[in-house]
Amino acid sequence: MTSTDGLTGILDWLQVALDDPGVSPTDIAARAQLSRFHFDRLVAAATGEPPGALRRRLLLERAAHRLTTGDRTVLDIAVEAGYGSHEAFTRAFQRSYGVAPTSIRSRPPLTFRELELPCPSGVHFQPPGGLRLPAARQETPMNVLQHLVDHHVDTLTAIIERADTLDDAMLDRPITVSVETIDEQPTLRSLINAMVTQEEHWLSALRGGEWPNESDRTLAGLAARHAVAGRDWRAFVARTLADGTLADTFVDTTCTPPTSHTLGGTIGHVITFAAVRRTLAIGALHSAGITDLGAGDPRPFLDAAAAR
Repeated sequence: MTSTDGLTGILDWLQVALDDPGVSPTDIAARAQLSRFHFDRLVAAATGEPPGALRRRLLLERAAHRLTTGDRTVLDIAVEAGYGSHEAFTRAFQRSYGVAPTSIRSRPPLTFRELELPCPSGVHFQPPGGLRLPAARQETPMNVLQHLVDHHVDTLTAIIERADTLDDAMLDRPITVSVETIDEQPTLRSLINAMVTQEEHWLSALRGGEWPNESDRTLAGLAARHAVAGRDWRAFVARTLADGTLADTFVDTTCTPPTSHTLGGTIGHVITFAAVRRTLAIGALHSAGITDLGAGDPRPFLDAAAAR
């Protein structure tokens, strides 16, 4: 059994403690078919934290997440985290986070990762209700860029292989642009909304939230939504690259059922699908006589950035 397998098993037992904060450490050890002494020693060796400290930290991380994503009272969240009073919870929370629970609620962070408390193991609460192991390896920006290039080359190979099954008439038939895998019957407004919603959607998923409200599709509303979402998405990507956490995973709570993704995979997803929609939107602007954006090629932008 690898150390990762062992840690995964420990997390399975500790998950019980999150789902039922009232269960005793002795009960958890018994369910793991270990004595309390051996269970405590095993957890401390694998995570660098005594079981009690690990449990309290994970419950506080879950409480912090629930403060930012729901409307339950602080007392309800405190009891759910195993505290007998609002005051006891507030003291513990303030010791760990440096601010009161109400402050987190009124000024939620960019992503739920910022609610993670320092620890030696890298084991943290994972919305909506699980635990996250640290990534087995880290991706660099160059790795992700190479993966995107590899994906393009491999996909083009697959396209050529499948095209080889078609006759010349089909191969040479003029193409009516199909966006069935992207959007149905796109308009310039719907394409802009889709790109803004894409930013909002993934930011909400990274916070452990729900699908964003995309009801305001006026140009003023889209501009206001993008001013916030674009700023936060740019900040998230910059922080992920700086921290080297592209291989880390999160659970997309906007999906049914919730689905796990890597941070790097999500960034690559947004770049790819936004590029398709952006190209279509710029083409629609061309049709309307607005041509100053050119083809939307990122090369001049990247060349200029490299020269700075």
